[in-house]
Amino acid sequence: MAWKINVYITIDLLTPSPSLSPPPPPPPPAPLSRKVCGCGCSWADHTPSCDAEDDQRMGRLLADSPCSHLTTKVKGGGGLRVYKRNRMIVTNPDATRKDPTFETTTYTWCPAGVSQTLALQYMTLFPEALGAQWGEEGSLARRRRLQDQLPPYDVDPMLCKGLLSDQEISTMLLFVRGYKQEVLGVGEVALAGGADTLVEAATQRGAKEAKEKESSDGMAEETQHVCAGCGEGVAADSPAVFAERAGYHSNLWHPTCFCCSECCQGLVDLVYFWSNDKLLCGRHFCQTKWPRCSGCDELIFSPSFRTGSDGRTFHHHHYCCWRCGTDLDTPCAC
Repeated sequence: MAWKINVYITIDLLTPSPSLSPPPPPPPPAPLSRKVCGCGCSWADHTPSCDAEDDQRMGRLLADSPCSHLTTKVKGGGGLRVYKRNRMIVTNPDATRKDPTFETTTYTWCPAGVSQTLALQYMTLFPEALGAQWGEEGSLARRRRLQDQLPPYDVDPMLCKGLLSDQEISTMLLFVRGYKQEVLGVGEVALAGGADTLVEAATQRGAKEAKEKESSDGMAEETQHVCAGCGEGVAADSPAVFAERAGYHSNLWHPTCFCCSECCQGLVDLVYFWSNDKLLCGRHFCQTKWPRCSGCDELIFSPSFRTGSDGRTFHHHHYCCWRCGTDLDTPCAC
C-alpha cells in the first residue's frame, strides 16, 4: 500500500524582524463632542477661526444688547449682524536711513469712538504680545483670548452638542437673552476726566443711564480719579476705561487693570460682564450661573450631571476618558 505524506511548513508572519516592525498606531481621535484635537490640546490653541468668523461671532454676542451699536447688519443676511471691529494703521517715518522710509503698524483692534491720538496712547500702554498687531504674536493672542473668554457655544445653541432636549435649548436661550440685557457691556476709553462726555454720548444713542449727570461745582480739576482695580490714582489726562454698567462716575480703570476678577486676564476687546460689582469675562460669568462640562467645555443646562472626585462637572455622556471613552471611575491604559 502506498502512503501519501503531506508536509506543512508554518511561517510566522505576525512577528516580523525588529528592523521591519511598523510604527505604533497613533492615538484614536478625540470624540467630536470634545473641544480638543487629536494631540490633546485645547481647540483654542490651534486658532482655527479667521477674522471674518470672529466678527460674526462677536456680532451674535453683541446683537440684541445695549452694545448693538457696535454691530452692523449684513446685507442679505436675514438680520445677521457682524461686529464693526475698529482697526488702526499707524505710519511712522524712519529718519535713520539716507532715503526716507516709513514703518507701518496695523492694529487689528483698537478702542472705538476715540481719536487716533488717544487710541495710540491707549495701545502703547500694553506689551506687544497684547497689542493686537496684525501678523504678529499680538494678533494670535487676541484670537486665543476671544475663544477662551467668549466661547461661541456660550451664546449660540446651534454650536452646542450637549443640549439633548428642547427644554435645555429654551433654558439656554433665556439665559443668553438675560445676560445680554443685564450684565453684558463693552468698556469705553476716554481721558480719566471725561466721564461727562461718555454720559452724554450714552444718552444720545438711547442707552439707559441709571445715574443722573453730576453737576460741576468748579472743583473738577481737583477731582481724584482712583482705579477700581488697583486702587491707585489715575491722572486726569491719562487714558482710562469706563464701564457703563458700573457707572461712569462711580468706577474707572487703568487700561491694564481692566481685567476679569477670576482669571485676571485683560478683557479682550473690552467686553465685560458686570456681576456682583465685579468685572468678569464671559466664560467665568457663565460658570457662576451654570456648571461647565469638563469634557466638552459647554455649559450644563440639565438638572442632572456627574461630578468627579476632584469637583469637576460633566454631562453624563462625557464622564469618560477623552481618548478611549472608558468611564472615569474605571482605570484605563490612557
